[in-house]
Amino acid sequence: MSQPEAPDAGPPRDPSASPPDTAPITRRQFARDGALYAAGLGLAGAGLSGCGGGTTPEGTFGHGVASGDPLADRVVLWTRVTQGGSSAIEVGWELARDAQFSSIVASGRVSTSAARDFTVHVDAGGLQPGTAYHYRFRFRDELSPVGRTRTLPAGAVSQARLAVFSCAAYPVGQFHAYADAARRGDIDAAVLLGDYIYESDLSRGLELASRLLGRNWEPDRELITLEDYRARHGFYRGDIDLKALHAAMPVIAVWDDHDLINGIWRDGANAHDPSKGSFSARRAAAMQAFQEWLPIRLPDPAAPARIYRRFDIGSLATLHMLDARAIGRDAQASRAEHLSGATASPTRQMLGAEQSAWLLAGLQGSAATWQLLGSQVWMARMHLPLSVLDNFSEDTISAFLAAQATAPAARSDTQRALVAQPRAPFRPDTWDGYPAAREAVLSTARQLGKNLVVLAGDSHNAWASDLKDASGAAVGVEFATTSVTSAGLELEYPRIGRQFLADAFVQMVPELRYAQTSDRGYLLVTLTPARARADWVFVGSVFANELKSSIGRSLATRPGADGRRLEEA
Repeated sequence: MSQPEAPDAGPPRDPSASPPDTAPITRRQFARDGALYAAGLGLAGAGLSGCGGGTTPEGTFGHGVASGDPLADRVVLWTRVTQGGSSAIEVGWELARDAQFSSIVASGRVSTSAARDFTVHVDAGGLQPGTAYHYRFRFRDELSPVGRTRTLPAGAVSQARLAVFSCAAYPVGQFHAYADAARRGDIDAAVLLGDYIYESDLSRGLELASRLLGRNWEPDRELITLEDYRARHGFYRGDIDLKALHAAMPVIAVWDDHDLINGIWRDGANAHDPSKGSFSARRAAAMQAFQEWLPIRLPDPAAPARIYRRFDIGSLATLHMLDARAIGRDAQASRAEHLSGATASPTRQMLGAEQSAWLLAGLQGSAATWQLLGSQVWMARMHLPLSVLDNFSEDTISAFLAAQATAPAARSDTQRALVAQPRAPFRPDTWDGYPAAREAVLSTARQLGKNLVVLAGDSHNAWASDLKDASGAAVGVEFATTSVTSAGLELEYPRIGRQFLADAFVQMVPELRYAQTSDRGYLLVTLTPARARADWVFVGSVFANELKSSIGRSLATRPGADGRRLEEA
């Protein structure tokens, strides 16, 4: 959605500096002056050079181990062998019930080569549901680090816990969120909602910030070719905190736009320059690298772009992981198109016809208590008044809120106009830009009596919203995670007080119940038959070496017609 903006912007920028862009920057035009940027972050002269969780991968298994796509009877095991040349090699693997490998339950050998960038994927089957395992690899006489994984439970399930992550811009902060989740020991799986890597180049300001933080990345350019994307994935996987996350639990991952091309849709991308080559070739390269470097079940060769898939957590939940970005969506629309009614077309696609049919069939076929949607972008309505969108400032927000809070009979003409004015989506590349597609999902969930919980990422901010269909009926809730490192609205609107801004969103948007727009971290979701609880875990400054974490807010929802709305946990 946005450039890899630096997080935790610190004190506001010097008021004498040129004013910030007040449009949603398309946040794709993030190129501020380097010195001002670093000063605004409070980094200049901070002496932070050399801090960070990154390392240069060393040894045969320098990129660590990982597991993913867990089912009740199987899980994908992953590693990469640092191997020159182009010849195919064989790698051994073992899966055991204990970390000492005294009780090995499965083993084998698998081939890899330069055609897969020497990555290894093992779909280890025949396993017991809801069971923890340890695994390792062997190449010649060298053993890999040991990883821990877990199959999904089957049957009646009393509890499951998921950690949800999004938007990890390496150059602008440490991956404390990954480290915190890895050390917990009570998470069944991590849900990665995209922007696992960033494909973009750095603006001058971001480059300066990354140097001050000691977080330079490779390649130091925008990614175009398969070799570029592979190299960026490999660089990321040298980060010790990311390696720790992967070694601690299985992941369920989908891509967002920065994993591929910023602003991507079905037939193009806002950030792709045709002079640099074919869009389709670049997209295919990015998708291939993602599938090579993530521990996902490899796709059908006949449908290499199909990444949406489904996971059953016994009778407790079904997780439908969507591709709401690349495979089916129509081009993002402008505000003018929204106001003209063009985005309301019933044929306008977010998921595409095939994926939409797959999702609706999955909702109908699942008898689980909770229906979870993993969506890169938020589904909830977030429409703001045009007076605010046109001039995003404390003054315009305060004027609207004052008018809204005034009794209708006591409002001035100006206030009546403010309350009655049109609204438009805050971010038109979310489900707000595809209202008919959203309504198809919400109305189906209501008609089927499903308990819907949407898990969303991409925005770099924490949100919690009630979900209602067009009739106003409660359908479910949305829990949206903040970012691992990428900055939220505190950098986009540095002259607006952080708490003021978060509170104002909740007051301006009827279905929004919680907003936190300046802290980094992840979302912890705990499911039981009686409720779904979300804890927003914030990790403090991603500039500091010291890892601190705390729960910023906890909200929950209950199943059934009398539930399906947010309440205090």
